[in-house]
Amino acid sequence: MRLEDFVRIIRERNFDGALISPGTNLYYLTGLSIHEAGERLTVLVVSADGDYRLLAPSLYENTIMNFPVTFWRDWENPYDKLAWILAELHLSSGRLLMEDTMRADWLMNVMRLGPFEFYPLSSLVRELRMRKDKHEIEMMGHAAKVADRVFEEILSWDLLGMRERELALKVELALRELSDGISFPPIVASGENAANPHHEPGNRRLRKGDIVILDYGARWKGYCSDITRTIALGKPDGRLVEIYGVVREAQENAFRAVGKGIKAGEVDRAARETTEKAGYGMYFIHRTGHGLGLDVHEEPYIAQNSGTVLENGMTFTIEPGIYIPGIGGVRIEDDVVVEGKGRRLTKAERELIQL
Repeated sequence: MRLEDFVRIIRERNFDGALISPGTNLYYLTGLSIHEAGERLTVLVVSADGDYRLLAPSLYENTIMNFPVTFWRDWENPYDKLAWILAELHLSSGRLLMEDTMRADWLMNVMRLGPFEFYPLSSLVRELRMRKDKHEIEMMGHAAKVADRVFEEILSWDLLGMRERELALKVELALRELSDGISFPPIVASGENAANPHHEPGNRRLRKGDIVILDYGARWKGYCSDITRTIALGKPDGRLVEIYGVVREAQENAFRAVGKGIKAGEVDRAARETTEKAGYGMYFIHRTGHGLGLDVHEEPYIAQNSGTVLENGMTFTIEPGIYIPGIGGVRIEDDVVVEGKGRRLTKAERELIQL
């Protein structure tokens, strides 16, 4: 059904076809889970006529079933076979959509196969993927519950003296035990390191009085969760307690702004006005959120310049933060789905927890 919807959009937009390499778009449209093809050419060819065929290395002969596929072996030239598939599907020229993340060497060889005009695939697939169906939301809800449960586990651990990288590994293991894997490598940022939104966990040991940012997510049946909580080990600096209150209010105001028909930029504005009013606007240095689904970052983006109108089924994060160099930072992040208004998928405690 999704592939049929995709073909309909191709036709409506006057494209002749599409070439889709392994990744979340291929999985979304076909259900085929081909995560790592290496240097071996793997591509789904789709024509505006509704015909499609996958070209794949023979490594997948025992895993790809009940799908139109042509296999090639290591001693064969896969681009000769791709040329044959293009001819079979009447794609000798015209306007082709190309997977945005296709390897450059694959793309350069494809460009030699005919006088095609190439356009990014994401511009069309995003229209399908932005609105999640009931099943997708259920999968994301499960991934969110895993994230919540892991947060409860973290609170029971003896964190004092633990290195950031050690805690990150423990978080990853806990996620993997409860789900299909991680959405991204966990972020653990303690003390002054919390002033870096995407800090890479290092050897700094967690100390009494630290504010600690924990940012991580689980993956379930392909779908991601993404949560951030900021906790305190003992009594933190008074300014950081103040900042936490501002971020907590900004996140709540942004969440309350979510609704069908609201522009994504208005949700960002609700968070940003809160930090600006408190005098911390210059320290809120990133967008308020990003879309969430098969990818941990996808459309819609909750950013100042976003004119995307929110619709039911759209899922995204709300994660304002304040970061002060040399002192630390605070971020609070939840996963949200639009159902008339916003509904949180992640539900772990958002008040400041002091351990």
